[in-house]
Amino acid sequence: MKPSALARLLPHTAASALLLATASCAQLPPTSAVAIPPIPAGEARLWIYRNDGPYDPQATPYVRLNGQVAGVSGANGAFYRDVAPGHYLVSVDSYGRDVYQFAETNLTAGQVAYVLVQSLRQKVGGGESGAFRDIFYTRLIPVETGLAAIANTPFYGGN
Repeated sequence: MKPSALARLLPHTAASALLLATASCAQLPPTSAVAIPPIPAGEARLWIYRNDGPYDPQATPYVRLNGQVAGVSGANGAFYRDVAPGHYLVSVDSYGRDVYQFAETNLTAGQVAYVLVQSLRQKVGGGESGAFRDIFYTRLIPVETGLAAIANTPFYGGN
């Protein structure tokens, strides 16, 4: 490539790189600012969200509905899935297992349910050489509480 051609391309390449960097850093809109479509006829809606506390891990584990991946749990984010009515176990990929770790719910057509993903850091191994692992839990939250909790939470998407 001739030096003059390279000189003409350089500003465009720099502008493209800057645009990409800016876009990747853009914040997602809060859930309350997004137009959420109505629940499709004959389906139910399951909202899954996670708060962002000062000690919350930045891990992004898979969220599963009856063992099938439904999305990714990111710190301080909410998403929904429209699902067929039925029984659902909402689990999150996690280190280890605990009693009553995951929420279960029976959904009927038109119903909305909210599930909060919580985390706990646990030290594994002994002494100073032990490592910390993230253990995730899911909790069924009352509708009013869940609706208020996701209002200002960044919206990660739906179906």
